[in-house]
Amino acid sequence: MILHCGKFHLDLARPKVMGIVNVTPDSFSDGGRYVSSDAAIAHAQQLIADGAAMLDIGGESTRPGAAEVGEQEELDRVLPVIEGLRGCEVPISIDTWKPVVMRAAIKAGASLVNDVNALQARDALQAVADSDAAVCLMHKQGAPQTMQQQPQYVDVVAEVSNFLRARIAAAEAAGIARARIVIDPGFGFGKTLAHNLNLLRHLDALCALGVPVLAGLSRKSMLGAITGREVEDRVAASIAAALLAVQRGAAIVRVHDVRETVDALKVWRAIEE
Repeated sequence: MILHCGKFHLDLARPKVMGIVNVTPDSFSDGGRYVSSDAAIAHAQQLIADGAAMLDIGGESTRPGAAEVGEQEELDRVLPVIEGLRGCEVPISIDTWKPVVMRAAIKAGASLVNDVNALQARDALQAVADSDAAVCLMHKQGAPQTMQQQPQYVDVVAEVSNFLRARIAAAEAAGIARARIVIDPGFGFGKTLAHNLNLLRHLDALCALGVPVLAGLSRKSMLGAITGREVEDRVAASIAAALLAVQRGAAIVRVHDVRETVDALKVWRAIEE
């Protein structure tokens, strides 16, 4: 399976690691650490050296309870980083749900839009359709401010699958080719621990939708609930979760700990191949 994102054609026959670069003061894991453009660019370059095949740049935290950030503030955070990475050897993803930020980031050099809102905002579909960028469509229940208060599903796997199937269809109808589409079940976005585990257990049901699946489990609270460990001590759990996601068909894993995850996948691949 080949993912078309701008000038890049990524072969996803082997799973790829997407490195996280949070240019935010309040992200749940590394908020504030890379809030300056220079620090974020240096961190991004280190992630590439560690083996990241993609980078995800975010200027607004979507952790549970996070407050919204204005368009201009988000642009001021992410654009200098994207421009500073222009010409790097891996695709740059912009983690945003705002069409204005999508368009500006693509113009600055981003070749993938990672949208927790699955292009449901007004003009979001068109913002991606007007470009050659890829898109990751994510499922969430509710808004980040309230999504973890009382998430409920009758059948979480079926409901997430149905939602993502509909968003794939909407994207294609807007002119976004299937070869440019990735989906994400949205672990931790309006889901209890039981919901998250059920989705991971049945990730193959999402793979059956016929587009690459991205899994974002790195350091999340579900791993804290399982292990009892704080955010900074969830590296081992995150690697285990990434491996389990890949074993169940994930084509991309979005992680904080790139080097460790890349090494783990090399061992897994040596056994599998």
